[in-house]
Amino acid sequence: MRIRLHNARILTMSPKDDNIFMGEIVVEDGRIIAIGTDSITGQYDKEIDCHANLLMPGFKNAHAHSGMSGLRSLADDLPLNEWLTKSIFPVEALMTADDIYWMSQLSVLEYLTSGITACFDMYMEQEAVAKAMDDMGFRCVQTSGANDFSKDIREMSRLYDNINQPDSLQSYILGFHAEYTTNIDNLKAIAAQIDEKKSPCYVHACETQQEVEGCLQRYGMTPVKFLDSLGMFKYGGGIYHGVHMSEEDFDVMKKRGLFVVTNPGSNTKLASGIAPIKKYMELGIPIAIGTDGPASNNCLDFFREMFLVTGLAKLRENDAAVIDAKEVLKMATVNGAKAMHLKDCETLSVGQKADIIMIDLQQPNMQPINNIEKNIVYSGSKQNVKMTMIEGKILYWEGKFLNTDAQNIYQQVERVKTRLCKEVNG
Repeated sequence: MRIRLHNARILTMSPKDDNIFMGEIVVEDGRIIAIGTDSITGQYDKEIDCHANLLMPGFKNAHAHSGMSGLRSLADDLPLNEWLTKSIFPVEALMTADDIYWMSQLSVLEYLTSGITACFDMYMEQEAVAKAMDDMGFRCVQTSGANDFSKDIREMSRLYDNINQPDSLQSYILGFHAEYTTNIDNLKAIAAQIDEKKSPCYVHACETQQEVEGCLQRYGMTPVKFLDSLGMFKYGGGIYHGVHMSEEDFDVMKKRGLFVVTNPGSNTKLASGIAPIKKYMELGIPIAIGTDGPASNNCLDFFREMFLVTGLAKLRENDAAVIDAKEVLKMATVNGAKAMHLKDCETLSVGQKADIIMIDLQQPNMQPINNIEKNIVYSGSKQNVKMTMIEGKILYWEGKFLNTDAQNIYQQVERVKTRLCKEVNG
């Protein structure tokens, strides 16, 4: 299908052209085939007048646990360790592949309303997650949440081969849950698979002070330093959270070219701390943004995450100028795509995948239009997402999900939730 999006403001997020301009985009077979300021003539299956609203690359949610959506508001107002061990792990032990299928689809609905066109997912039953995402037409990169309590360590190499298929919306990168949930023998087994596949590695690290102190007691090193000593980051990758960091940790991040994926909403709600965003930027360590899971956040809202990235950094440094809105947008789009190894989803450029969102500027919170980028980060909300397109297909348009039975997903998740609550309570 050939689609023409015209009469649009366009923010490409390309370093070669970072100014917003009036123009149009032509999409065919899932890719951008033309973009410019002049009218692009030709035959089209569909033409969309954007009415001077903004087209930009979709947001990349660089850390998520999509299958946890059914656990939203089930266990709140607890510190991380207690939240995990007393509330979340017991329920997760009862979850089936079918449960996770429906819960993942619920998260996708929320992603679409927030202009998210891809997520970097870490959870269980990854083939069920891949099917859920594929059935929704949603782009997803998965990494393993393997730990001492899961079967995923034995499955990682097989999943890597099975999920990584050409011309697929689904892909897979090696990783595991965290140092503190994975014993040394299992860590060495994971490191061996990373070496075999020459894969980057992603892992929760330095999320809480308790986690860091525990690793120091066990191994005499911080989590980042220790995991690097095992060869986990030999082929790059990154860490989720990166709140409580040492100078040695920063050195490892620089040396290995690692990404940090900051999750300010979850870190705020769980009182884990504020990531040193300024330090990462000063060192040139690339930053991407994640929502974390819907059980810990609890909202999969990228506008809130973008505001918190800059707002918390300003508070931490006592400096209102510490980070610019345009830099936050880069984290939310380009950097997220790079962290997820989505090479064709970074910008709005010819040849890139047509993962495009339209931001409605005809809303009170977007007026007046003094600076669109700052409006998106500081006053934007999900109400401004007019369209979410993935690989040339419009999945969300003016508040409606296209070709998806949202009510059925809600009903299925409610059924799953009811059963899990009954089983966990005896």
